[in-house]
Parts: sequence; structure tokens; C-alpha cells
Amino acid sequence: MPIYEYKVVPAPAKGRKARGVKGTENRFAFALESVMNDMAADGWEFQRTETLPSEERSGLTSSTTIFRNVMVFRRARADDVSAFRPKLLERPAIEQPSQDEERTAEIATKAEDAAEIPKGFASESGESEPDDLPVALVARAKNAANPEETTPDEQTAKV
Repeated sequence: MPIYEYKVVPAPAKGRKARGVKGTENRFAFALESVMNDMAADGWEFQRTETLPSEERSGLTSSTTIFRNVMVFRRARADDVSAFRPKLLERPAIEQPSQDEERTAEIATKAEDAAEIPKGFASESGESEPDDLPVALVARAKNAANPEETTPDEQTAKV
């Protein structure tokens, strides 16, 4: 389906003089013919004429409505959408991580391996420690079992 662009030009208000054209009606027709031929030379196709209202100021505070005659032209756009064919792009190559990124990943895994999770009360008593308990709850249970061992956080909480 073609896509059009439109152009609106004012219709001639009075006739145009030319050699061999006599009379008011003929001069007006010649003016219309000239406008239509000029637009057709640029590829514009005549569609219709319209009479549209236009508000203009008259004096300081009032305005009046004047009707304007315009001519509507159209032409098919040069960049027609139906002629558009999308181009499939190639998949980009996957980049290999740089040496800096590899070092950062190694350091992170070593830090995770080095970090020890505090053992709870269950491992000292020989019972199996549940995995779904929060670390803080396990630490409280451990401190309740051994009250002589307190952490610095508990010491400041007592003060």
C-alpha cells in the first residue's frame, strides 16, 4: 500500500492575465490551470479544493471568521514502506573474558572458599545441624549452651 504526502496551497483569488485570454472567467480558469500544471510538473496529483474557516483579528479586541479556499495535492512518497525489505544481521561473536575479569573471578571464588561459616551448637554436641536456620539463631543457641564465651556484640549489648 503506497504512502502519500500532501501539500495544500492557496487557491488563486483572482484571474491571471495572459496573451489570448480574455474575460474574468477565462483569466480565473487560466490561474487555476497554471497552479495545477506547476504542481503536476513536480509530481503532485490534484485531489480537491476545500473552503476552510480562518479566524483573523479585526481591531484590538475582536476577531472575524474569513473563509479561505485551498487546493489539496498529493504524491506517493519516495521512501515507500512496501518496498522496504529488512536485512537480517549476523549474530555477534561472543567475547572471551579478559585476563582481568578471570583474575577477579578467581579472587572471588578463593574468598568464598576461605570464608568459614561459624559452627553451631549441634556440631559440638554431635547432633546434625539444620541447614535452614539463620546464622544469628544458631549463634544464639551456641552462646546459650556456653555462656562463658561471649562475642563482642553481646558484650556491648549488655552495657
